[in-house]
Amino acid sequence: MTESKSRRRGAELERAILDAAWAELSELGYARFTVEGVAARAGTSKPVLYRRWKGRAELALAAWSRRVPVSDEVLDTGALRTDMIALFTHLSRRAGAMMTEIVAGVMADAFRHPEVAELLRERLARPFSLTETVTAVVNRAVERGELPPVELPHRAARAPLDLVRNEYITCGGGPLDEAVIAELVDDVYLPLLRGLGSACTD
Repeated sequence: MTESKSRRRGAELERAILDAAWAELSELGYARFTVEGVAARAGTSKPVLYRRWKGRAELALAAWSRRVPVSDEVLDTGALRTDMIALFTHLSRRAGAMMTEIVAGVMADAFRHPEVAELLRERLARPFSLTETVTAVVNRAVERGELPPVELPHRAARAPLDLVRNEYITCGGGPLDEAVIAELVDDVYLPLLRGLGSACTD
């Protein structure tokens, strides 16, 4: 270990480790990904890594998250339908990035280790504050008069993600094309919102 590496601390050391983890994942894949390999590549020790991450699954997801950052941007195109098209498109791109060999490997670990399953559920359950984003989009539509007042249940607020994930898992391939996204928005989600709005006015 070089002297410069031994002096790294805090955020600098963490960046070096996550860069090393990403390099290991890219070159070797998740199946051959090890904490030992990351430590050697980063020029540090296994105990240093284990103080920050419990195991290889958590380390792999941390490296992935750094490369595919979560956006908190609330979309505003001026109309409900185009807001939803933009939202579904964003979710599709994230799902395409998420359903990689890396995350597939973590999912395989989840079947054997409950703590990994809990970690994966936590990561998948909070894509860029989805429920808050959907609620903001719906509230703007209500203010514009596109919808009557809507009480948005949690499952309805997270339905865009569930729809995109289901489509991706059942159909495979890359991010969903524009026609599929339009169908999900026009044939499924907008009717759901209008039905919830009607229920609130009854």
